[in-house]
Amino acid sequence: MKIAVIVVRSLMGALFIFGSLAYFFHWITPPPQTGNMKLFNDGMEASGYMINLVKGTELLVGLALVSGMFVPLALIIISPVIVNIAFVHIFLATEGLPVAIFLVLANSFLGYANWKSYSHLFKPKSN
Repeated sequence: MKIAVIVVRSLMGALFIFGSLAYFFHWITPPPQTGNMKLFNDGMEASGYMINLVKGTELLVGLALVSGMFVPLALIIISPVIVNIAFVHIFLATEGLPVAIFLVLANSFLGYANWKSYSHLFKPKSN
């Protein structure tokens, strides 16, 4: 189990690092988008900060996952981003669905592996 955690954590971290650096340094020219996906991305870019915030978060989380530091915190921070990635690829761009499924499963697996860090969050408050 320990090796599986390291492998999944490293793959997930590497994916986020590469994706964010590719965005910031324009390593890959994305294909032209159409329809609702274009509208969605145009809205993210029009905000002036949202896409940079998401990509910056992905970079920091990716570094945390690859280094093995602050993994439970990194998983909590990246969870809303992963949910959004999944919904975007379910509803707007189904060609990216395999990567979205990997991220959902990897985050769930790593959350399970770090359950001791989260278990107290699911206990009712006692006075």
